[in-house]
Amino acid sequence: MKELPLTVKRSLELLGLLLVGTVMVIGSDIIMPVIMAFFISIMLLPIYRWLRKIKLPEAVAIVLPILIVFIFVGLIVWFFSAQVGSLVKDFPQIKANVSKHLQALSSWVSKVSHYSTKEQLDFINKKSNDLLAMAGGMASGAAVTLSSVFVFVGLLPIYIYLILFYKDILLRFTFMWFKTDDHPKVKDAIYETETIIKSYLVGLLIQVTYMTVLLGGILLLLGIKHALLIGVIFAILNLIPYVGALLGNIIGVMLTLTASTTLGPVVTVLAVIAGVQFLDNNILMPRIVGSKVKINALMSILGVIVGGSIAGVSGMFLSMPIIAVLKVIFDRTEMFKQWGVLFGDERPTKSPMKFPSFRRKGSVETTAGVDKG
Repeated sequence: MKELPLTVKRSLELLGLLLVGTVMVIGSDIIMPVIMAFFISIMLLPIYRWLRKIKLPEAVAIVLPILIVFIFVGLIVWFFSAQVGSLVKDFPQIKANVSKHLQALSSWVSKVSHYSTKEQLDFINKKSNDLLAMAGGMASGAAVTLSSVFVFVGLLPIYIYLILFYKDILLRFTFMWFKTDDHPKVKDAIYETETIIKSYLVGLLIQVTYMTVLLGGILLLLGIKHALLIGVIFAILNLIPYVGALLGNIIGVMLTLTASTTLGPVVTVLAVIAGVQFLDNNILMPRIVGSKVKINALMSILGVIVGGSIAGVSGMFLSMPIIAVLKVIFDRTEMFKQWGVLFGDERPTKSPMKFPSFRRKGSVETTAGVDKG
């Protein structure tokens, strides 16, 4: 069979990407729980295999790990709700502190601009009415969103159970997609994918734990109010690459401002967050995750944005493991190897514009993806 022209190949690749993106957008409510269940199933495989090794029935060996996951998630929800409860109790004091901050802000605006306090109040009242109207529209869709969350959570254990129960069928289906000569590569890709997903997800669980303990504990010792709540919110949001850390800082500052009338605690919170982040990014997380797949920052940020636009928060959380799995597949496929290079963090040591050897698909000399120029 005559080989297709390069333009046709690239057009088919882009058309395939467009088709996959369209399917993900249209069917995100169905696809995202399945992907989430797949990743959790991979993480639970070692426990399942150990339970089977000690001769437990297959159904019991599947159900027990699922129960462990839901108990763990339940404990996180209980801890978070307890912290939010303590925040609600302090609402009168929070209201008074916010009023003081607004008065200080109003005085500053009056000094640096021509807007008087009355004009500022008129502006705030007008925008408040707009926000209330917007909130009414959002509230109408809250019931639908809440019901979709319950459906998502309700389907997860069913999907996890079925994926573990029918894993051999799924594996056979995967092998049958490829030629027999390519089966060793497929097997290596499956093993590496399993290793990456397990190390990534287990590493994230460990990260959430030590970030909450470190950040919340240090802030608690320094006398910051709602320290544990700031710690757990930042630890969870930090799971979203780059964007989550920014949101965590903003929420930490807002919670601190509501509990204090001065800016000193805010500076303390930002300094502690910066210190814990430096420790996490440069020392703890690289040792814990230890993933062989490195994704560059550009693709990480784009992945988070695209994942968020397709499937909301769940898409943002799942974007990195999905990209890591895709890179493993692309690196082992001659047709898509250039996509693996695009996702990767390995920069050529010399410019491909000047050295033809760095334009080919073969292995080249690379360096860490940090711009030293």
